[in-house]
Amino acid sequence: MISTALALVSLPGLTGSRVPSAVDPVPAGAFQPYSVPALVARSPITIAGLDPAHRSVGVIDGETAIYEPGEEPETGPTKRVQVDQPESGADSDRKPPRYSLSGDATFYDNGTTAMRLPRGTVVIICGGGGCIERVVTDYGPQMPERIVDLYRPDFFKICGCPSWSGVTKVTVHVY
Repeated sequence: MISTALALVSLPGLTGSRVPSAVDPVPAGAFQPYSVPALVARSPITIAGLDPAHRSVGVIDGETAIYEPGEEPETGPTKRVQVDQPESGADSDRKPPRYSLSGDATFYDNGTTAMRLPRGTVVIICGGGGCIERVVTDYGPQMPERIVDLYRPDFFKICGCPSWSGVTKVTVHVY
């Protein structure tokens, strides 16, 4: 114990009793000018483009058609591709839906079925004109009072309403 006290008294620098020293500025003479020659002839560096396997599906190139908002495209999809499905027999039956929703449906010309469900969810949408089975391929609609946005031909297939209609009541069965 006494040896510790003597060590602290005899070595004051170890106990933190030093006064901080002032910071001396670096003299300007310590720096030397250095010039970088910018006009040195070098071989140009070329970077090759990505091969087609690395290109995005939605890439815009010289042949991409871009439409201004509010303008209708001159051409585009007019209906869904019809797939030849085998007829279901008397012994086949659809499993019951997990749940059903009722509300408003609208249309838009994106060619997708949009709901606030995970993509790939199978739904049957029924309205005054009939029922259709679709797979959810987009997230939406943006308006909370609407439950589904449909591709225009699908909307009028289940709507059973005149062509100027924009909203219809539907029941959606989620599988």
